[in-house]
Amino acid sequence: MVKTKAVTIIEFALSAVIFALGLIGWCAVHSHIKHHGQTKELKKRSRLLLVVTIIAAWFFVGTAITSLWSGESGLEVEFQMFSERVELFGFSLAKTSLIMWIITAVILVLGLIFRLVIFPRFDPDNPKGFQNLMELAVESMENFTKNTVGDYSGELAPYMFSLAVFMVMCAASELIGCRPPTSDLIVTLSMGLITFVLINFYGIRKKGLGGRVKSLAKPTPVIFPMKILSDIAVPISLACRLFGNMIGGMIVMDLLKSVLGGYASGIPAVAGLYFNLFHPLIQTYIFIILSLTFINEAIE
Repeated sequence: MVKTKAVTIIEFALSAVIFALGLIGWCAVHSHIKHHGQTKELKKRSRLLLVVTIIAAWFFVGTAITSLWSGESGLEVEFQMFSERVELFGFSLAKTSLIMWIITAVILVLGLIFRLVIFPRFDPDNPKGFQNLMELAVESMENFTKNTVGDYSGELAPYMFSLAVFMVMCAASELIGCRPPTSDLIVTLSMGLITFVLINFYGIRKKGLGGRVKSLAKPTPVIFPMKILSDIAVPISLACRLFGNMIGGMIVMDLLKSVLGGYASGIPAVAGLYFNLFHPLIQTYIFIILSLTFINEAIE
């Protein structure tokens, strides 16, 4: 159904009136509190009017955008399993791979600036400020890793810490309109394969090649083929779990923008704090703890 010009004008005017009344009401109550003191009833009324004003402002802005730019709502989401391609120096590259390299370069540059410029020498006797924060983060990762893999934490903690920073930076790239590399199955599969290599590397290192093979045949040789399949399934499971959760968050954000149309103002930004920051932190934790758990199983 196409809106007529008259209906659009009525919606715009109504939203402006609701916003103005809400703002005037909140200002009046706030002014009364300032001159006559605050009571419990006035405090509740002030909060209620503030909420009404914010909702009215959102409705006003959404109506304005829809009216001026003819925004329409509706389900219209394009989904691609793999990233679109870009041409760079005559080579065809996945866009997510290019973003991943940029993120890696940014992390390396920031690391060099931190180590060579901000803290060329650490003060072990009197740490303060940002040094305290970084030491707390590193120690937390070391303790977290040690609780799972024991003596190998000194080797694995730096990788797991770097992996956590990388995954969070990848998720944050969606805040500037990029598709996060961790929403590409090829990228997550590569991360899963690294975990697979680490599992077998530390398993063979701890038990030897023969010991690693024997451990796959315990408690009975009958389960050896199933153990092999289970090991092969680890990187696939890790990759698909991370990919599914990250692409799910991206689809939800696209659905919000598509369904709300002009009224999407502000809501995706608030939702993005969860889907682009908090939610990826959970997925980072899950990926790391599962990787460490599988490695621990291989060295036990």
